[in-house]
Amino acid sequence: MAFTAANGRTQTSLSDINITPLVDVVLVLLIIFMVTAPVLQSGIEVNVPRTRTVKEITEERLVISIDKQQRVFLGNDPVNINEIAGKLRQKIRDPQRQSIFVRADEDVPFGAFATVMDAVKRSGISNVSIVTQPLEAHGSQR
Repeated sequence: MAFTAANGRTQTSLSDINITPLVDVVLVLLIIFMVTAPVLQSGIEVNVPRTRTVKEITEERLVISIDKQQRVFLGNDPVNINEIAGKLRQKIRDPQRQSIFVRADEDVPFGAFATVMDAVKRSGISNVSIVTQPLEAHGSQR
């Protein structure tokens, strides 16, 4: 759109949208989400055992954590060990295809771990992965 100024010159209006501020805001938001995402996942302190083979977690899945005091968490929420099967049935749509991760502290007795695994199996989920840390090649082994 053109218009004539008071001095007689014809000028055009600026009709392009400047997207530089939009890109700046999007980049700042991206950095904020990248910094806060690892903090959201590591809410419960669990010292998982070390193994030689470790599979990387590449997609978002449900995680059951058992801490040193044998408290059980579904995601970041504490849950009664007797209610795990019911809560998993509520959250899972397709138990045959859904997979779940179990993080247990290395000092947790096997009985507590077996009870949680039994509750997961009772909910209908058959694909269960146990979270571990890799052994250091040059470090000491236990």
